[in-house]
Amino acid sequence: MSKFETTTYGNTKQIVKFPDHYVNQSIEVSDTGVTAVGGKKIVPAGTIYPANDATAQGVLFNDVDVTHGPAGGLLLIHGFVDLAKIPTAPSDEAKSALHLIKFL
Repeated sequence: MSKFETTTYGNTKQIVKFPDHYVNQSIEVSDTGVTAVGGKKIVPAGTIYPANDATAQGVLFNDVDVTHGPAGGLLLIHGFVDLAKIPTAPSDEAKSALHLIKFL
């Protein structure tokens, strides 16, 4: 039997500095290492993915709910990110790996 779950979300967080100049790529976001808060496992928008180091491939564009396992998300691979709107500042290694993203 199928199970349907309805979730209502509020406003989405906008991490880009200039909303008309960015490029996203679809990815599958892993649930490994994500801690549940209030029964939900959410990877927040602005997270350097997959890690805030030299392996960085981009910045998560939207919050991704991985409560029920890996889920689809959007990865910003080119554009201008507002540092005030992301959960953790990028490391120097991540900035070097993300050469098409400028953090302002």
